[in-house]
Amino acid sequence: MHIDMDAFFAAIEQLDQPELRGKAVLVGHDGPRGVVTTASYEARPYGCHSAQPMAVAKRLCPHAIVVPVRGRRYHEVSQQLFAVLDEFSPVVEPLSVDEAFLDAAGCEHLHDSARAMGVALKRRIREQLHLTASVGIAPNKFLAKLASDLEKPDGLTMIGPREIDTLLPALPITKIWGVGPATEARFAAMGIRTIGDLRRWPLERLHKSLGDEAEHFLRLAHGLDDRPVTPDREAKSIGHEQTFEIDLADAQQVRGVLLGQCEQVARRLRQHRLLSGNVTVKIRYGDFQTITRSTTLEALTDATDVLWQAARTLFDTWARQGFSPVRLIGVTAGHLSSGGQQMPLFADAAQERHKRIDQTADAIVQRFGKGAIRRAGTMRDEQPPAARHPFDQ
Repeated sequence: MHIDMDAFFAAIEQLDQPELRGKAVLVGHDGPRGVVTTASYEARPYGCHSAQPMAVAKRLCPHAIVVPVRGRRYHEVSQQLFAVLDEFSPVVEPLSVDEAFLDAAGCEHLHDSARAMGVALKRRIREQLHLTASVGIAPNKFLAKLASDLEKPDGLTMIGPREIDTLLPALPITKIWGVGPATEARFAAMGIRTIGDLRRWPLERLHKSLGDEAEHFLRLAHGLDDRPVTPDREAKSIGHEQTFEIDLADAQQVRGVLLGQCEQVARRLRQHRLLSGNVTVKIRYGDFQTITRSTTLEALTDATDVLWQAARTLFDTWARQGFSPVRLIGVTAGHLSSGGQQMPLFADAAQERHKRIDQTADAIVQRFGKGAIRRAGTMRDEQPPAARHPFDQ
């Protein structure tokens, strides 16, 4: 199952402020460089959407009401959401604060059918959170995510093996997870506008135009996806990737995004009491060429500063050799261990200081939400919007 809350931030604002219900709401910073975090469904017919400059959204929908982001409140509701999901399956993989995969295998016997399970889940979310969710049910993660998006808002869609070849071919190519505006334009130049168009291309020809991503997109076009639903506590690696709507030509800008990803990865390690012995940085160019750079750490760690130093060194070494505009950046902590590490006889003062910083930052995030505290290097005004559905490992 794929569960995706409907206009999560805007829906919470409408829940908490009844006077906003039924009105066009834009959540985000109302300033010259402000960006829409979430647009309510009443604002979307006017062309408003997430990651859009706030000034553009206000021109498209002049009567929209702009409300600031309340990270603490969204985090609180997110915790309630995942508590509900944990009641329906022991295997839940978070994608973001309002989105997750749920492995229903072995749980369906508790309900009359998979559909009945989806209905019960949606009802529980409505009763406990007073919000709506869209649920997709399918044999794999890609199809489940696709299904949840087909009947938004408040949808419940099932895609079975028989529907794969009847439903997918007619869908636009943008329904494939990871195809944003830039990728869509590249496909259009090849005459590929639907999933059916993509299916007709041989892999060899696709590889010449798309590089390493060719096989990935072709497999998804045929409804094939063998990735398991993996909770953080069972993952062999923990990472974040971010795909940009436009290629980034500013190395410092990319570096700021990478720092933010290191913060998130380290926080997840500490949350699940895991230590990492390896760091990998993934870089994708605008032409879809993808490279990775890895390093083995001197000791197992969950420290933000150590992961960041390793990731920054990998990135800077690559950038000095010839920086190219970046389409995607990602960092992964691998070689995970849940065992303890041998502590040095004499504690390093700097390490102890960074440990206290991490502990304090974790406590602030736990109480006030993910955006409550960040390192200054992540907070560049010109930091770009991300594509709607970045892959999170």
